[in-house]
Amino acid sequence: MCTTPLRRQLTGGAARPTALDALDEATRMFLAGQRVDMRALAATLKVDRATLYRWVGSREQLLAEVLWSMLDKTIGKLRDSACDGPIAADVVTGAAVATMANTGMRTFLEREGDLALRLLTTKASAFQQRLVERVGEVVDQDRKAGHLHSTVPDADLPYVLVRIMESYVYLSLITGDEPDAARASSVIHALLPPR
Repeated sequence: MCTTPLRRQLTGGAARPTALDALDEATRMFLAGQRVDMRALAATLKVDRATLYRWVGSREQLLAEVLWSMLDKTIGKLRDSACDGPIAADVVTGAAVATMANTGMRTFLEREGDLALRLLTTKASAFQQRLVERVGEVVDQDRKAGHLHSTVPDADLPYVLVRIMESYVYLSLITGDEPDAARASSVIHALLPPR
């Protein structure tokens, strides 16, 4: 007999968890300010740790996916809500502001700052590369619409914007100062003046 999710619910049988469930639960833990612990995550999903590691890789790989999935959704929403005209400066600034405002992110940076910087700003994960690519898409959108006016070479602009964003978002780890959305916005907008 074929078992469907509805039939399992009606008969009290739970659907088997998947890698996507692991990502969702890890994201919930992260947003709640909890440490994403692989043992606790496996117990919550009712799978053994070997299965969890097979699904998501290491804890660091899972954290990088959690962080990327949240920021990618934020960038998508910012792009969708953008008005006519140049959008790159507002999208990059909006992503920085959203990151600074995220309680889970602030807790992660306070609790595991060295790991956060390694995952978010180096080749230790694909996070930064993905972010540069996504910012590059937004910059290209402005370029194609004739809105881009920057003295920074086109090939370097997405990377420069990401590094500026990182500098202000992770300011507390770099200099000890508080993250500063206004300063980030000012510099990003200076790099992308409207035509």
